Amino acid sequence: MAIAVITGANRGIGFEWVSQLLDNGWTVYAGYRKDLGKLEQVSSSNLFVHQLDVQSNQSVLDFCESIEGNVDLLVNNAGVGDGRWQKLVDIDDKWSLDVLDINAIGPVRMVKALYEKMSHETLTKVAMISSLMGSIDDCKSGRSYAYRASKSALNMFTMAMKNEAIENNISFIILHPGWVKTDMGGSMAPVSLFESVNGMINVLETQTLENSGRFIQFDGELLPW
Repeated sequence: MAIAVITGANRGIGFEWVSQLLDNGWTVYAGYRKDLGKLEQVSSSNLFVHQLDVQSNQSVLDFCESIEGNVDLLVNNAGVGDGRWQKLVDIDDKWSLDVLDINAIGPVRMVKALYEKMSHETLTKVAMISSLMGSIDDCKSGRSYAYRASKSALNMFTMAMKNEAIENNISFIILHPGWVKTDMGGSMAPVSLFESVNGMINVLETQTLENSGRFIQFDGELLPW
């Protein structure tokens, strides 16, 4: 049975990944930072739940050491916002560094810690949950400085890692989930959780070593860098 790892899995997009992958027959290792959230509602012998703080190297190592067997899919979903409409004069440098640490470096910690378990004969896929707000070409306004920068940094980390990981049969994909109805996205968002994650899973079906590094929307649209 294929094994998937999901970070930030206790609510929103992360929990939807857990639900849909379990329905599709995967074994899922789900990480949560502080509270179990919706994970507490799930009863499945294929779900393994562990505390995970992607800012802590020790927490990441402890989580990854609990995984038995090879990992076939890593979904780096854990992330935070920065106060979406924050103005330039309101930028908090300490919080900005935390946002960059969680959103950009956290996923790198996960890849490093799982690298041996992802390096095997069959193709492993790494899904980075990024955002269109990480696109430099698409940036037509101010605000959301730390969040935008963190997603741009995540995209660059991913592109650099994919160039090395090809030789280990690991393929990376950078995913924009759309504007989704979540706590961060708000109730006015046009895309449902099911639609977003189902679309991303469908996009993953087309992922190969040859197209590693794509920046792509949940509905299959390629995005500008």
